[in-house]
Amino acid sequence: MPRDTCRPDARPVACRGFCRACGRDHQLHENGARRHGLELMELLRTRRSLDLGAAATDSAPRLSTDWLYGEARGKMFGVLECLAPDGSTRILRAFSGQYNGLWEIDGWAPPLFDSRQLAAITAATEAEIKELGAALAYAGDPEDRRTLRRRRRQLSQDLMRRIHGLYRLTNFHGREASLFAAATNGSGIPTGTGDCCAPKLLNLAARSNLVPLGLAEFFWGRSNRSGTREEGRFYPSCAEKCAAILGFMLCGVEGSHAGPAA
Repeated sequence: MPRDTCRPDARPVACRGFCRACGRDHQLHENGARRHGLELMELLRTRRSLDLGAAATDSAPRLSTDWLYGEARGKMFGVLECLAPDGSTRILRAFSGQYNGLWEIDGWAPPLFDSRQLAAITAATEAEIKELGAALAYAGDPEDRRTLRRRRRQLSQDLMRRIHGLYRLTNFHGREASLFAAATNGSGIPTGTGDCCAPKLLNLAARSNLVPLGLAEFFWGRSNRSGTREEGRFYPSCAEKCAAILGFMLCGVEGSHAGPAA
């Protein structure tokens, strides 16, 4: 059973970040989203699948939560409670990164890029990187090995820049930016930036004309290797990847039932 329980008097900050465009710090509280997070935990526990439209079956084995308890270990999940234009409440769900090799699953927030474009630009380059790795295994001359390593490193860096260039972030003013334009850290963009739950959920809400009311993220599955994540625990958005872009993504959300701004 989920370990966390709702605390009506607690309003933890779920995500926050500084926006260079407006020069302000923005934040979003958990508010009522924690209750929906507990409901999602129960669905994952009972259905044992990310296919939430039907009871767990063997029809979609890649969506089974069994994957979370093997070498892949667990994963962060998130829910965003939103207000729709018609006054109804909408609940958006997301998983961090890929799930068992899948970027897109029905009923879950999509990535911040076109997954078909990602596949197109990575296929050829990754094949060349693997060829260089194989050549390194047989290269005996030290200078040849240095040349191969430099070439492989350059290809990897170029590929990562191209991948980051695919991301498009939308905020609640309806403005769009790349990862490079939105990020506030000056030390480069860490791998996986934009792939966590909070960016996926906020991007989908902004593009769907939904007003965020509260956000909650939790870990589900086998604990991670560092022991910093445990199943059934809620955690705020990560500082190392999310904080640098969440300021831009949250910009414009104030004054819209989302709770007080920082």
